[in-house]
Amino acid sequence: MLNPAYLSYPLPLAKLEVGQHLYWEIGNLKIHGQVFMTSWFVIALLVLFSILATRKLDRVPSGLQNLMEYALEFIRDLAKNQIGEKEYRPWVPFVGTLFLFIFVSNWSGALVPWKLIHLPAGELAAPTNDINTTVALALLTSLAYFYAGFSKRGLGYFAKYIEPTPILLPINILEDFTKPLSLSFRLFGNILADELVVAVLVLLVPLFVPLPVMILGLFTSAIQALIFATLAAAYIGEAMEGHGAEEHG
Repeated sequence: MLNPAYLSYPLPLAKLEVGQHLYWEIGNLKIHGQVFMTSWFVIALLVLFSILATRKLDRVPSGLQNLMEYALEFIRDLAKNQIGEKEYRPWVPFVGTLFLFIFVSNWSGALVPWKLIHLPAGELAAPTNDINTTVALALLTSLAYFYAGFSKRGLGYFAKYIEPTPILLPINILEDFTKPLSLSFRLFGNILADELVVAVLVLLVPLFVPLPVMILGLFTSAIQALIFATLAAAYIGEAMEGHGAEEHG
């Protein structure tokens, strides 16, 4: 039988507990302080990098400018492939912002020693390690493709809910709810699982075993950012694709 005194002793694994948060109270409003701090950090990094990369533009790019132009070309190709060559340009900033924010957020969880910063409650982690962040990004994506479809096709956009038959109306409506759910939970689950696995391995085998897992985590984090941005662009392209068919019909 276990000793009650032993049960009351805080175990090291308690530091991995999910659900403790630091809140800022502004009147009757509670703000998630941890997510705000790490999100501002990521945004500051992106802004600083953008300023440094575009401070002195050369005809033959090098250094940060070269890296920035490569990232822009990559995002432009991604948007063009998913949305279409005629419609992709206005959506490059949105898709690029999603990709870069998620990419840097995911990598910050693996490269920035957040655990060394002690808070009154909870602990710092990647912004995408919190379901509130991933749900917000998914809802922004939903608003974007609703706006894209409605602005391009007008009221005809809503005809998709009764195509190819009105019997599918409930299923087509349900699909619009499952898209943000799948986007948010896929990103949240993968990032949370990766950080928990690394944390447990560091506690159990602190020397060499966690390193390959951390490297693999960097790779999967980049893939998750790519998947989210690709799906967002694909949803936007899907919302607008009916316009071309109507023009040719």
